[in-house]
Amino acid sequence: MLIPAIKRLILNRARYQQLLKDRSMHAGRIGFIGAGKMATALAKGFISAGCCSVADVSASDVVPAAREHFAAETKASAASGNAEVVAKSDIVFLAVKPQNMAAVLAELKHLLEPRHLVVSIAAGITLTTIESDLGGNRRVVRVMPNTPCLVNASASGYALGTAATAEDDHTVEWLLSAVGLAMKVPEHLLNAVTGLSGSGPAFVYQIIEALSDGGVRVGLPRDVATRLAAQTLFGAAKMVLETGEHPGQLKDAVTSPGGTTIAGLHALEQGGLRASLMNAVVAATQRAIELGKS
Repeated sequence: MLIPAIKRLILNRARYQQLLKDRSMHAGRIGFIGAGKMATALAKGFISAGCCSVADVSASDVVPAAREHFAAETKASAASGNAEVVAKSDIVFLAVKPQNMAAVLAELKHLLEPRHLVVSIAAGITLTTIESDLGGNRRVVRVMPNTPCLVNASASGYALGTAATAEDDHTVEWLLSAVGLAMKVPEHLLNAVTGLSGSGPAFVYQIIEALSDGGVRVGLPRDVATRLAAQTLFGAAKMVLETGEHPGQLKDAVTSPGGTTIAGLHALEQGGLRASLMNAVVAATQRAIELGKS
């Protein structure tokens, strides 16, 4: 079992090294239509990873507080109008709420030029809808990232539109890989990506909080319990990613007969942890589908 895991690890690292070399590329000018938390996290992540300079990033938002927060966190410019951002960008990220997308696309239809690559991070809005509302023949990529891109640990899925090129594919993969893990998937699976990794950080934060509460319950100081809980999840996740082993095998490796771990696992089974987490992913996925339909 160890040999296949080592082979996967070598292949993953080889791909990572290639993408690392590609980071000497420059993404060009990046604009965000919408300056909320996800746009801010991505912009800050891209700048931190060296994909672009502060001067090459801009954002627009109708909410003054959002613009102020974006500018304060990224040091990049933020305006109230979309036209200004589109004019000075090569890659335009659509980072508005799904319910506001139709109005934004109607405006952008007359602002975009052939040079623009459009990247949507709106949950549920299909490539067909975006391409149609922009007048067709637009280079569009749909992405579902998550907020850990702020610390270069995002888990993102993306799908290409009909007019997107191989170069667009490489650009988006390169950008997303600079801030974490990027995986290309068929578009019909992006709602599932939304339910799993898009919403998943909130599920994990709740798990960390619960583990910390457990540590406090058995006598640990709160700060110690929280740091131990967070590091435990980080270390376990890294083991899964770097060894390629199935989580069940890694679980069995630390579960001794009659020991402490199996006692804890028994308690988790009684509490329905696995079913609850599965239900959470399903519920989030179904909500993403609903947003797309509405």
